[in-house]
Amino acid sequence: MHYLIGVDVGTSGTKTVLFDEAGVPVASATEEYPMYQPQNGWAEQDPAHWWDATVSSLRTVVAKSGVSAKQIAGIGLSGQMHGLVMLDAAREVLRNAIIWCDGRTTAQCEEITRRVGAKRLMEITANPALPGFTASKILWVREHEPEIYAKCRHILLPKDYIRYKLTGVFATEVSDASGMNLMDVPGRCWSDEILSALEIDPSLLADLYESYQVTGGVTDRVATLTGLASGTPVVGGAGDNAAASVGTGVVEAGRAFTTIGTSGVIFAHSDTATIDPAGRVHTFCAAVPDAWTVMSCTLSAGGSLQWFRNNFATPEVLTAQGMGVDPYELMTAQADKVPIGANRLLFLPFLMGERSPLLDANTRGVFFGLSGVHTRRDMLRAVMEGVVYSQRDCLDVLRSMGVTFTEMLATGGGGKSPLWRQMLADNYNCPVVTEQAGEGPALGVAILAGVGVGLYESVPAACKKLLRFGAAQQPIAENVDAYTPYYKLYQEVYGALKGQFSTLATL
Repeated sequence: MHYLIGVDVGTSGTKTVLFDEAGVPVASATEEYPMYQPQNGWAEQDPAHWWDATVSSLRTVVAKSGVSAKQIAGIGLSGQMHGLVMLDAAREVLRNAIIWCDGRTTAQCEEITRRVGAKRLMEITANPALPGFTASKILWVREHEPEIYAKCRHILLPKDYIRYKLTGVFATEVSDASGMNLMDVPGRCWSDEILSALEIDPSLLADLYESYQVTGGVTDRVATLTGLASGTPVVGGAGDNAAASVGTGVVEAGRAFTTIGTSGVIFAHSDTATIDPAGRVHTFCAAVPDAWTVMSCTLSAGGSLQWFRNNFATPEVLTAQGMGVDPYELMTAQADKVPIGANRLLFLPFLMGERSPLLDANTRGVFFGLSGVHTRRDMLRAVMEGVVYSQRDCLDVLRSMGVTFTEMLATGGGGKSPLWRQMLADNYNCPVVTEQAGEGPALGVAILAGVGVGLYESVPAACKKLLRFGAAQQPIAENVDAYTPYYKLYQEVYGALKGQFSTLATL
């Protein structure tokens, strides 16, 4: 029996899962860490926290599983996309990583667009210059921290920093690198034209692989730290959403998933590089060779519910501790007691600004319609509904591009909630299903590792063999009708406040 490991370097924590070759989870461990916000709209993390969490979780799953290290055939890496990790000549981290939901780089995005040209940028990178993407972060450091930029010798994405620590190799892969604004996405390679226009030395970037390819092996030192066998292969892996697409079987045309993690994503497979000219949604390389993906990304999906939990749900948190359950279970049970529309209360989930489909770094969260009759329970329901409206807004864009599917897979922490899944089904007006293992990105990169070391013939073949799905939650006709006027008002409220958000950002 062979085993595979998937490591998912997320925003709230790193999750490591060991699977048998049938895709069944054998052991799992999660280690959390903080996010820092030095200023409003900024977001940073310490890469040392990612590494400590990776070592601890690897050590835990190897020990818990009782599996011989020599039976672990390969490791796949998934991670939050777009983050900027900078190393010096001694391969030490120069500053905290600027992560995906950071919104400080609007001026640098304008500079990128000016240097490259908006049309040409879309043709090459398949995306506009966005504050969350890596290229603008590089330019921000060069402008505001020139002494750090001068020392920089290596630029890595979050999961690829973990790869370096595991293997000593500087490598990345096409799905994650697609979100840097530095790749020729249709051509699946670094863009010399972009790098030249932005005056970024190509030697700073890691070697580029396909997601299933082996990039290196575990070092002797890491083997001692974790209990892994020295030389265990580490494959390219994938950005978190591309990894989730493999873990939910969205690896062929006509399939899509929604994930509600810290961010919210709708992700559809495509056999061609389909691009939205307005840049409202993203086109990236898929984790499957010679395929691409079209995806939206909202910045505060599950993050909005986490914010509510941290600031307003102390009773549920304390009760959950006493019961030994997840506080989100108690919170969603409270929200389920409130009718659709949260008693005429709306929430705009723009706590970190917004990417898809608004492209507005200045927008911020709003409770609209708050009155003396509303309770904490109503606010909780409004937060959950607002997150779903933000996903529906993105889905409208995908449908306008001709992206079609017959059902929606749900993944991420929010995908585990029956209430949230029903909200998605009712707002999308289509069935919503879950993959039974529920491990999303970790399973996806474990499958990629299995393909890379020869356990499986191909990614689609492995998905067909390994994945099992639960019963679909069907849309409820009266709910579909009930949500629609609230959704339309949600869109109107943002439109009415757009100018005021820009004014607020200047105060």
